[in-house]
Amino acid sequence: MSDVEVSQSALLKAREEKYNAIKEANIAVYPNRFDRQIQIKKIRDDYFKLDTDPREVIETDVATAGRIMSKRTMGKAAFIEIRDETGQIQLYGNNKGLSEEDYLVLKNLDLGDIIGIEGHTFLTKTQEPSIHAKSLKILSKNLSPIPVVKEKDGKVFDAFSDVETRYRKRYLDLIVNPQVKETFEIRSKIIHELRNFLIDRGFLEVETPMMQSVASGAAARPFETYHNTLEMPLFLRIAPELYLKRLIIGGFEKVFEINRNFRNEGISKKHNPEFTMIELYQAYADYQDMMKITESMVVYLADRVLGSRQMPYGNEMIDLSPPWKKQPYLDIIAEKSGADFREFLEDENPPVAEAKSMAQAAGVNAEKCKTFWEVVDEVFSEKVEPELIQPIFITEFPKAISPLAKSIPGNEFLVERFEPYITGREMGNAFSELNDPFDQKERFTQQQKMEQDGAEETMAIDEDYIEALRVGMPPTGGLGIGIDRLVMLFTNSPSIRDVILFPLLRKR
Repeated sequence: MSDVEVSQSALLKAREEKYNAIKEANIAVYPNRFDRQIQIKKIRDDYFKLDTDPREVIETDVATAGRIMSKRTMGKAAFIEIRDETGQIQLYGNNKGLSEEDYLVLKNLDLGDIIGIEGHTFLTKTQEPSIHAKSLKILSKNLSPIPVVKEKDGKVFDAFSDVETRYRKRYLDLIVNPQVKETFEIRSKIIHELRNFLIDRGFLEVETPMMQSVASGAAARPFETYHNTLEMPLFLRIAPELYLKRLIIGGFEKVFEINRNFRNEGISKKHNPEFTMIELYQAYADYQDMMKITESMVVYLADRVLGSRQMPYGNEMIDLSPPWKKQPYLDIIAEKSGADFREFLEDENPPVAEAKSMAQAAGVNAEKCKTFWEVVDEVFSEKVEPELIQPIFITEFPKAISPLAKSIPGNEFLVERFEPYITGREMGNAFSELNDPFDQKERFTQQQKMEQDGAEETMAIDEDYIEALRVGMPPTGGLGIGIDRLVMLFTNSPSIRDVILFPLLRKR
């Protein structure tokens, strides 16, 4: 074994010996309950008035609990820092103030142990808010040591920073990196406020199937599964869109769903195969209404969650204040890359070879692309997306890559669709929803032709949805926003894995 392995083995053995010492004294190492009466932040706020008088402390009895983050032993006494979800405080215990049983526990404590404490508040000579222990109980023994993070003068040393290990062992990440916990608290607030925003505006929250017989509603490769009793293949949901629009057809006029989606695609800083979106649909509305909702919803979240419409992201300061800029898809590609694909917009079979040549001239290698519009989108991804830092709506997408959106009146080759971009990332997608069953059937058929031509991500034909459209769907606006990417923006997180508690990782 290496020196590290020997050291780790000795550490584990020492902890087990302490566990045995407590257990052999007939003390429960993992008791069923501890009557915690107050959290640490409230102790500090209510009983230590250090902001007004550094000497002022209200001495009172408290009962609290937390995980040991540091321990200093001095003879038969010890100073211990414990932390709960609200904060951290120091404990002081010695052989005179504790019972024989509790002092045995004190001697056998380790970093990472969870303990319950009863005692009275006091200030040390160095004015440190503390609790003088008169009772100390072990609540859970830490047998697998947590990383030790040292802090002095506001600086952190030996931080638990190995990204792979942090993602795999998120519980350790949360214990030793408090800022990570803050990220997920903000995520929870965002989802809560999204609900408030929409419910206050008359939207109804609904739930749609996560296992579907047809994988449609987005151009993506699905995960496949199988139902044994029904003897039928199923797909994990790639989008809830077609089911939500069935509800519009059924008479609900404003619906939304906060939904988990699953797409069998690559993993990157922007993509995780399992992700969260919010999708909403409003009858008698169009994509212009969805733009207004997008702007007002994101600004509402910034005001409620962060208290500011300006936020740092990387080296940039993002300003969410409306109105956001707007620019057509093909126009901005021509502007940023020099490749003008607009001349091929009306071609029924635009030349793939010509598109690849144009992409190459723009400095984009698109040789792996199978279709004309895949090449165009590759140029957009490489030459345009990274420059879309401040909020912008990319509009007027080609009909060929927008199978669920209505055409712009007077221009059958472009559709009423937009994608909002911030920090170089697509944040969502929105349409004036296609409600013509004949046109929808033709669009699905075109998607199948693109698949036959080699496109990897296309939309499957959903015959039942077409039948639903034949019943009649009112003019409708629809919007989907990626919650994970929204959280990345609000927490200045560079990777989607930073905002998903348990991201998918390769099996070791």
